[in-house]
Amino acid sequence: VQLQASGGGLVQAGGSLRLSCAASGRTFSVYRMAWFRQAPGKEREFVASITWSGGITYYADSVQGRFTISRDNAKNTVYLQMNSLKPEDTAVYYCAANLKSSNKYDYWGQGTQVTVSS
Repeated sequence: VQLQASGGGLVQAGGSLRLSCAASGRTFSVYRMAWFRQAPGKEREFVASITWSGGITYYADSVQGRFTISRDNAKNTVYLQMNSLKPEDTAVYYCAANLKSSNKYDYWGQGTQVTVSS
């Protein structure tokens, strides 16, 4: 499975961005897709996830109510709509895929930078 993330950029606090993650390859083997982020000097943290078939979603408390994860199975793409952005959302955002046969995230995209100015 190959993952290509895009959509990052520079935005002012309170603004919005939408990230995309296009999956290719053995996508039929994917159980769940997720977004993680890593800010400078910090560990990578979970942001949100969605199951590929049922669309069940989970969110980190820090983004609940502001971010929305969704997927378009026909396009093999997962989105992260980010609203009411805060400077503390600044990070490199990565998409990841969890296979049906695994209990971890097996494949990772290259990351896309999100910078929120105050």
